Amino acid sequence: MISATSSSLFPCCCLILIVFLSISLGATSQEADPSLFCPNSTDNIYDRNTSSGATYHSNLNLLLSSFSNLSRTNSFYNSTVPLNTSSSISNPAYGLFMCRGDVDLDTCERCITAAAGRLLANCSNTKRANIWYQFCILRYSDQSIFSILDRGLAIYVFSLANVTDGDRFTQVLGSTMNATATMAANSGSGKKFAVQEANFNAFQTLYTLAQCTPDLSVDDCDTCLRDGISRIPSCCDRKSGGRIFFPSCEVRFDTSKFYTITAQAPPPRSLPNITTPSPSPSTSKGRISTGIIVGIVASVLVSVALFVLAFIFLRRRPKKRYDAVADASADGSHDDMSTTGSSQYNLSQVQAATNSFSNDAKIGEGGFGAVYKGRLPNGQEIAVKRLSKTSIQGAQEFKNEILLVAKLQHRNLVRLLGFSFQEEEMILIYEFVANKSLDCFLFDPEKQSMLNWSRRQKIIQGIARGLVYLHEDSRLKIIHRDLKASNILLDANMNAKIADFGMARIFTVDQSEEKTSRIAGTYGYMAPEYAMHGQFSVKSDVYSFGVLLLEIISGKKNSNFYQSDRGEDFLSYAWKNWRNGTPVALLDPILSGDSSYNRNEVIKCIHIGLLCVQEEAEQRPTMASVVLMLNSYSVTLPAPHQPAFFAASKTESLPGMDMDEFDKSTSKLMTVSVDDSSITEVHPR
Repeated sequence: MISATSSSLFPCCCLILIVFLSISLGATSQEADPSLFCPNSTDNIYDRNTSSGATYHSNLNLLLSSFSNLSRTNSFYNSTVPLNTSSSISNPAYGLFMCRGDVDLDTCERCITAAAGRLLANCSNTKRANIWYQFCILRYSDQSIFSILDRGLAIYVFSLANVTDGDRFTQVLGSTMNATATMAANSGSGKKFAVQEANFNAFQTLYTLAQCTPDLSVDDCDTCLRDGISRIPSCCDRKSGGRIFFPSCEVRFDTSKFYTITAQAPPPRSLPNITTPSPSPSTSKGRISTGIIVGIVASVLVSVALFVLAFIFLRRRPKKRYDAVADASADGSHDDMSTTGSSQYNLSQVQAATNSFSNDAKIGEGGFGAVYKGRLPNGQEIAVKRLSKTSIQGAQEFKNEILLVAKLQHRNLVRLLGFSFQEEEMILIYEFVANKSLDCFLFDPEKQSMLNWSRRQKIIQGIARGLVYLHEDSRLKIIHRDLKASNILLDANMNAKIADFGMARIFTVDQSEEKTSRIAGTYGYMAPEYAMHGQFSVKSDVYSFGVLLLEIISGKKNSNFYQSDRGEDFLSYAWKNWRNGTPVALLDPILSGDSSYNRNEVIKCIHIGLLCVQEEAEQRPTMASVVLMLNSYSVTLPAPHQPAFFAASKTESLPGMDMDEFDKSTSKLMTVSVDDSSITEVHPR
């Protein structure tokens, strides 16, 4: 469970509740469930369109992008951009990061890079923000935060498991935690970090940690840690693990070891004196003592209980662990959809809202079916997505989208308002997005001019932020599997919103990839390992994003590009121009006279796009790294490797292969194209 309260750091109060399903806090990872705090309160938002706001935004981007490089050699660092803050109009950004005292610099660098990427993705217009991971913290502000004790925001994280013999555990925890705090505050290592352990009983050990930002004084560090310890009874009483952290310090305990260094032995006072009576002659000769009998019986009972619990867990575990929803029941019931939190509408309500699905209300058509604009009785405009009876998608995809999207809330994801399942009609009801989908502008010769370079940048960044949320920041780890221009909606302010989650899949936190025999997606956007072998992961979405990014820059649809006079596929053309030193040749000609056009930004975006479409999935960046690269002016980008599906033009041959052989080798791949359908059935080879 996580709970956060704020009093002085931010004027507003907030309450966040998240349940950890793991028994031990040590089971979490640095990528799992970060605690992010950057409220969109009026006093914490700055306007990038003003001179001061634009300056602060630039300073903040420079500050955060520099931290990943600095973390290669530092486990704690604070800095200001610009360095000279004497000018009243410099609008400086103050920031610091700290890694946990036991982690190596490689882990520190990865953690800080991820933290900076998420702050850029989710808090890019806020003056102040904090993010806490298991291995690091990162903060920034428009006011100095250095050497200042800050306990204005308190985050509580605790295990759901209770300990046995709570009274003894509380006593041991209090004495050990106090000793750890004293050691950390007085640490001479410059880290203000300490860990200790104590025997709780014959079978369990208690592990504790305390750490402050090293810029605090001894007294301030001690005050901060004591405050954290004093809150343990109110948040984590008799829990097997807990973590309380402020902007300036943290304390943590667990019955599983979560740090990597050897703890110092606790002082004698950390363990209460327990007197064990000496065995009497009558129990030491010829007979087994009562204590031994009780111990044997208790061990047997515990073993039986664990066996029963394991049996129940295995019986109740779903058959498909990583599907977003379970298969429909044999009788076809859909009762589980009532628990999604979305509203269920009567078919008559939907018909009234859309004038009985009239052609005048129809605003689009996709693989799922038609989309209609409607209006509810309260005046709210809605988008109604109606499953076609001839659609290749079915009830499972319909349920998948309801159960999945209802759990997601992000400004760059379309919002599901409700659904209707009645009289064989399957209908999804979304917020109405005024400007339809990206492809309506990007590939329309008359509307392309409405997408200047500034708007295209904004759309690219919005899609990237939405994917970071899906992959890393939401309660679920979600692979979209069908990212393309027609699944990106644009609101009245041209903000991008990712839509169509019928094909999405949920991963567990520690899962890296999955394999399927049912390939879902659109040819041209599918990663090669997915289209050819059915293997998908977050890197599959990264590949799709890379293709989409290059389409946004060029204004050309990748699936139609091969039919052009150039006689080569879209990625081949992009790669050839990059290799020949003419990357800007990919740019949509309509942008040549655009006042917002920035040549260096265009080249950087093309560079990022090519990194995303590399053939080897492990070489592609994560979306958090992509967001960092898009917003950074100083990060050095690696050289891209040859993209996947790189094909020679009709006038070129690949070394060691004639074109007849090449055509044969790719024929199986080419058969997965079904126009622009959203689902394709392929048997991986």
